[in-house]
Amino acid sequence: MADSVSKEELVESIYQEVAKVQGKKQLKAGDLTKLMIKKYGDAVSKNDVKFAIKELIDSGRCVYTYFGGSFIELPHEEGAAKHI
Repeated sequence: MADSVSKEELVESIYQEVAKVQGKKQLKAGDLTKLMIKKYGDAVSKNDVKFAIKELIDSGRCVYTYFGGSFIELPHEEGAAKHI
């Protein structure tokens, strides 16, 4: 990854994009890749975005959903979890 975009910055930027559209639109990994390349240009590669998404999924900050496609979203809070 280029010096101008840190791994943490890329991860946070992807998280913010997912959070911004939560409930309005679903983003695929390819959508996020295109957004990050548009935002940072040559400073990031597809592979950088892939590993940043993996970090978000592994940490639990984002989850994959599979309804008519594979999308990346924020984890949904279960209804019962609010009452505990």
